[in-house]
Amino acid sequence: MQKIRNIAIIAHVDHGKTTLVDKMLLAGHLFRENELSDELIMDNNDLERERGITILAKNVSINYNDYKINIIDTPGHADFGGEVERVLNMADGVLLLVDAFEGPMPQTRFVLQKALQMGLKPIVVINKVDKPNCRPDEVHEAVFDLMFNLDASEEQLDFHTIYGSAKQNWMSEDWRKPGGNILPLLDAIITHIPAPEFREGKPQMLITSLDYSPYVGRIAVGRIHRGVLRESMEVSLVKRDGSVVKSRIKELHTFTGLGRTRAQEVKSGDICALVGIEGFEIGDTVADAENPEALQPIAIDEPTMSMTFTINDSPFFGKEGKFVTSRHIHERLIKELDKNLALRVEKNSESDTWKVYGRGVLHLSVLIETMRREGYELQVGQPQVIFKEIDGTRCEPVEQLTINLPEECSGKVIEMVAVRKGEMLSMEMINDRVQLEFVIPSRGIIGLRNNVLTISAGEAIMSHRFLEYQAYKGEIEKRSNGSIIAMETGTAYAYALDKLQDRGRFFIHPQDEVYAGQVVGENSKEGDMVVNVTKSKKLTNMRASGSDDKVKLAPPVVFSLEEALEYIKEDEYVEVTPSKIRLRKIYLDENERKRMAKK
Repeated sequence: MQKIRNIAIIAHVDHGKTTLVDKMLLAGHLFRENELSDELIMDNNDLERERGITILAKNVSINYNDYKINIIDTPGHADFGGEVERVLNMADGVLLLVDAFEGPMPQTRFVLQKALQMGLKPIVVINKVDKPNCRPDEVHEAVFDLMFNLDASEEQLDFHTIYGSAKQNWMSEDWRKPGGNILPLLDAIITHIPAPEFREGKPQMLITSLDYSPYVGRIAVGRIHRGVLRESMEVSLVKRDGSVVKSRIKELHTFTGLGRTRAQEVKSGDICALVGIEGFEIGDTVADAENPEALQPIAIDEPTMSMTFTINDSPFFGKEGKFVTSRHIHERLIKELDKNLALRVEKNSESDTWKVYGRGVLHLSVLIETMRREGYELQVGQPQVIFKEIDGTRCEPVEQLTINLPEECSGKVIEMVAVRKGEMLSMEMINDRVQLEFVIPSRGIIGLRNNVLTISAGEAIMSHRFLEYQAYKGEIEKRSNGSIIAMETGTAYAYALDKLQDRGRFFIHPQDEVYAGQVVGENSKEGDMVVNVTKSKKLTNMRASGSDDKVKLAPPVVFSLEEALEYIKEDEYVEVTPSKIRLRKIYLDENERKRMAKK
């Protein structure tokens, strides 16, 4: 039993943790060097590869010197914080991965705080020491200060540090002396991370994560806290509310490499997957059949944002997607609830709309993007923040926002965040860049990223995490520019767009198909403007000077899904189909829009 080590890897987005796990798999001889493609093995979903972020926590294990090391890769994004807390319950220690230039970042702090409170022992890995302007020694000090501020115990502060470059596949105790391989890290894990205790007694396992298979349904994953579980064993499932349901384990699996192997029995301390248990939730306990004892359930983060999902009813519906009816969308959302914990779905029985609640715009946009790739067509309304009544006061979610940017554009960004009710906590210089920290309502973050990137010419690095609910901060002014709306359905012509260029920026290319009521651009003034972009040039047999001028068009603004969601106003929808993202007014007819505005 002493030959098992359970570790979770925590790090800020883009500090290299998924690359590090891939190299550890290589060291465990799960792959030969020539089999490793450039793509990451751990981020195996298309969206994770494109965005370069981890969305789902994953378990793998490697064998090294007769030890089994269970590695849990965690998401670094605060929107997926629900994933992180559960995962830490399975670990005995953590690898804290920090970039040798950037140092510890706010989201590292969020996960690290949880890990220290649970009493987990950290090993600090300072990665990317091959970067030209890195500062490993200063970063080491910064990590110590951070842990001290988070009330780490004496034992936790006495952490072991390893330096290296995961990309170049070496780790070493001294960053000035590069090693030839990653084995010093594996040796450090075996030496410094405690082995799980074997506890005798009635079996207990906390379900901390779940897997889904189309053949056997939902699979419960967790760590056995006490006793032994065997195949075909009678067990009790203790729910959050204290009710007990009798059940039977059909199959037991342990994690080996990237897959799972079937096992006859699993002892306490190891991580395993159970097949055959019905109707469980995350945080339920699998316990003894006769005398069930529950473990402390895990708190799952409450959603802070909601969006309205509805069927696509635009004039172009059904042209591109396979799944377009309300039944299709409803079944897909219910299926998503099986594995996406921080999500809630409410159906409006009168109309074909659903209220979908999640942790943030990123969390919900990943769901929409996944559905779109599967061939769904749907429309999504503006993201809304969820307000709560606490002791009779109206409260709203507040986030901690960190922006790292060049010094010359810091003034404009501070002003912009202040307009959105953000309060500045600190400002410090790191080399030639400024690190700003704010507390800002979640409402203020919607649409902020685009503006910050515009001001800083794409140089800013922005991250935020949910802090708490605080009293309502007052009105925040929204996008003041109106929309440019297409007057009729047809093909957009360059001739028409050219004549309208001084009215604002456009979102469509010439020859795009448009429909009446579609938002085709942004007005340079306040208020909406209806224009005819389908007007072609009338030809005559007369020649006139100046009539054959070349058309010079500015390139249109092309939105990504998140940008479109953050851009729209409350009377607009984003229409999402497998090949297009369009913006439209909820009421396509101009007269109906006017009637609704009067109401």
